[in-house]
Amino acid sequence: MQIGSIINGIERKEDNRDTMEVLHPYNQETVAQLALAKETDLNDAVDNSFETFHSTMKSMPAHERADILRKAADLLEEQAEDFAQTIVQEAGKPITFSRSEIKRSIQVLRFSSELAKHITGEVIPMDAAIGGENRMGIVKRKPLGVVGAITPFNFPLNLSLHKIAPAIAAGNTIVFKPAEKTPISAYKLVRLFQEAGLPDGVLNLLIGTGKEIGSPLVTHNKVHKITFTGSLPVGRSIQENAGFKKVTLELGSNSPNLIFADADMKAAVKELVKGAFAFSGQVCISAQRIYVQKPIYESFLKEYIKQTEALNTGDPEKEETEIGPMINKEEAERAKLWIDDAAAKGAVVETGGDQNGTILTPTIMTNVDENMKIIAEEVFAPIVSVIPFEKEDEAVAYANNSNYGLQAGVFTKDIDRAMRVADRLETGGVWINEISTYRQDNHPYGGVKQSGIGREGVKYAIEDMTEMKFIGIKLNTGE
Repeated sequence: MQIGSIINGIERKEDNRDTMEVLHPYNQETVAQLALAKETDLNDAVDNSFETFHSTMKSMPAHERADILRKAADLLEEQAEDFAQTIVQEAGKPITFSRSEIKRSIQVLRFSSELAKHITGEVIPMDAAIGGENRMGIVKRKPLGVVGAITPFNFPLNLSLHKIAPAIAAGNTIVFKPAEKTPISAYKLVRLFQEAGLPDGVLNLLIGTGKEIGSPLVTHNKVHKITFTGSLPVGRSIQENAGFKKVTLELGSNSPNLIFADADMKAAVKELVKGAFAFSGQVCISAQRIYVQKPIYESFLKEYIKQTEALNTGDPEKEETEIGPMINKEEAERAKLWIDDAAAKGAVVETGGDQNGTILTPTIMTNVDENMKIIAEEVFAPIVSVIPFEKEDEAVAYANNSNYGLQAGVFTKDIDRAMRVADRLETGGVWINEISTYRQDNHPYGGVKQSGIGREGVKYAIEDMTEMKFIGIKLNTGE
């Protein structure tokens, strides 16, 4: 299977292009060959999106945008198993988790379809100001134009749709650059939108590298917004080079979860096994730091190790598999080095820590220091550290001692403590009696500090993909 970029509805994969293979992370079999885009393709895609915005999308009524999104959701529901199998093959995500991603993706499309019809403005009471009598003020929301969407490998369909579906709902056009590790679901998504009736040029796909395509997309003067999910270094570069464009950045995290002595420990252990190790920890809000109050620390750790060691690791295409491969061997080796480095400095590997090719066994570490990479940086791997604490203030200070601040979890039966701690945690979101890794598609999602800028979640993404326009009217009083 060879695939190429799709610009104005036409695929580009002629013979004189550089190519790249997409490998199945588990067995290293070739899944697809990519015909890589060039900078000329980028310019064509942006120019076409710009023209399509002004000729078509800017004037498309909300009910038509909503109908296209609803039709896309229905088609995705019909093709759900094919998309799930695609994600297994390109990302190595276990099939049960891949199916869950498809369900969420359908939901994002349906949320976007509903909200496309509810993009409202407001009427300003102009007579609230001195001299404002006999005036009316109207605020409307208008689409921006061309949105550049740059997406990661870990949720190749759902995180793409968190950018694309709100952009369409708001009336924009999109230049879409998926991760080169997982572009097949993106290619199928663009074809699905074509089938749903989206006009050519509204969604242009560029399959290429970040250097060749991503960087010039960020600086292109006809692109009005960049929405990016990925690493902190790339996000920092985008922020520095985007100029006056709107920017949404969903970057890294090392999410803390605080377990107090009065918590439902059984429920917390079960959920945090999933929260730390789902998709081999390759999740932005994966539970990376677990702080446990000392009275229950030993019992928590014992049960946590037991349930972690019971996880089924192996072929992601098998129904019983809970832990599959990491995205490639280089990432698994990098994570293994972090484990070994921490162990050499005194950390204890309680379980796991073995690497074989792309497989890294789920790893629990204790006796860690806040300066170790496994604590201070985003591990993006199946590695979690369990750390004891005595008092509430101590746990909050530990959790906040980070350059990141995306999402956190707090486990306690004391509602006063829960709300007090939630308010004090320096993160974009806090879950009470739920893992940091839980995300719904309709709440505002994003971070503080170096975890990012802006918010996703369909309603909030739509707001940031529109511009407020004020229209003032001086009324004729008839006198």
